[in-house]
Amino acid sequence: MYQLYYQYPNTWFGDCMPFGKDGKFYLFHQRDTRRPGPFGEPFGWSLAVTSDFVHYEDYGTVLPGGGDDAQDQFIFAGTVFEAEGRYHAMYTGYNRDYEKQGKKPQILMKAESDDLIHWQKNGEKLVEPQPGYEPQDWRDPFVFWDEELRLYRMILGTRKKSEHINRGCSVWFTSPDLKNWEFQGDFWAPNLYSMHEMPDLFRIGDWWYLLISEYSEKNKIVYRRSKSLNGPWLAPTDDAFDGRCYYAGRTAFDGKRRVLFGWVNTRDTWQDSAEWTWGGTFVPHEVFQREDGSLGVKLPDSIREAFEAPRLLAQQAVLETVDQNAELPLAQIQHKFCKWEARVRFSEGTRAFGVRLCQDERTGEAYDFRLLVGENRLSFDRIPFIPSDVNNKGLERPIRLSAGEEYRLQLIVDDDIAVLYVNGVALSVRMYRQPGTGISLYVTDGRLEIQESSISDRLKD
Repeated sequence: MYQLYYQYPNTWFGDCMPFGKDGKFYLFHQRDTRRPGPFGEPFGWSLAVTSDFVHYEDYGTVLPGGGDDAQDQFIFAGTVFEAEGRYHAMYTGYNRDYEKQGKKPQILMKAESDDLIHWQKNGEKLVEPQPGYEPQDWRDPFVFWDEELRLYRMILGTRKKSEHINRGCSVWFTSPDLKNWEFQGDFWAPNLYSMHEMPDLFRIGDWWYLLISEYSEKNKIVYRRSKSLNGPWLAPTDDAFDGRCYYAGRTAFDGKRRVLFGWVNTRDTWQDSAEWTWGGTFVPHEVFQREDGSLGVKLPDSIREAFEAPRLLAQQAVLETVDQNAELPLAQIQHKFCKWEARVRFSEGTRAFGVRLCQDERTGEAYDFRLLVGENRLSFDRIPFIPSDVNNKGLERPIRLSAGEEYRLQLIVDDDIAVLYVNGVALSVRMYRQPGTGISLYVTDGRLEIQESSISDRLKD
């Protein structure tokens, strides 16, 4: 079981509707029992509260589904916000039987609360699918107050009725009172993805940031930015936060930190070769804005500080080779749990460098986070790579790599989850085998300077 990342026992963490206030984050989320598989048993929203992403206070199901005959048989994703002196949850009521009965399966509904824990549904079907959009894909509303319009805005994910594959879009509504909603049309319809899920919108400085999750191109959380809510929505060079294994993330701000709440999904048969399955384990990324206005993510400070004082593995070391691989063994991870860090620089002409973990020192078999300099790419794979044993599509990230620049590597290993952060770029993965216990740094065809490599394998009491 995980020592750090959150997953309620005997359930899988689904879409999260985070709410932040006064240094705390309220994680409203779905818990899938997978009986007999994903979406087997209807679910509502459960709640866990944390201030440090290490310790959680559990409240169980706080917004239950309405029963097999109700519109909200399942409570799909939505948003939690504060307005008019109360807390509000705008959610997607989904009934898996309605489409066969000629009814609209997904309709937006609302509940209210005075304390974020006890909720009362109003029972109204507030926003139904509009003409020209698919009624079975009408979900994940996000609501906020628009100071300029002096109205509430709501955006949600859907897709247009069309034969075209990439017909996913985000649409928007306005309301003066959170009860009467006026349809305003497409908010962002880029003809890029088959569906937009979990839209999110926030502002940092001069920039608005629009996030969606897409499953038709790279199965990622992607973002665009604009200096106006009217667009245009511009793509940065790297428009994602993580790889294919991290999905359905929304952000929340607690007054100091903006954090991305996504889940690392599992594989179907708990093997590296299997297909990915909906739901998994919650992993937080703290979001920050770079000088150029693009967004990066980092390991939350509270997680880093939750580990015991690290032991130094290498104060200074140099790996150098002309035409082969040079490797520096560092430590043993006996229980597949640790926080490992290092600062490195590579020289001009270096081909690749990286970190290997769960390594068998005798055979060299391992998992490998590799930074390919000429390709400006971070990838994850198994060594040796055998196609029938590993399904690694999408386990990579673009990253700008420049000789002489310092790169800070931070790795969290928590059972079968590994997350590597490199200068604002994150890559989360699953690894179901354990060939060995070793962790090492390496360089291929070049020179790598290593400073202050350290490891901690225990959380503070």
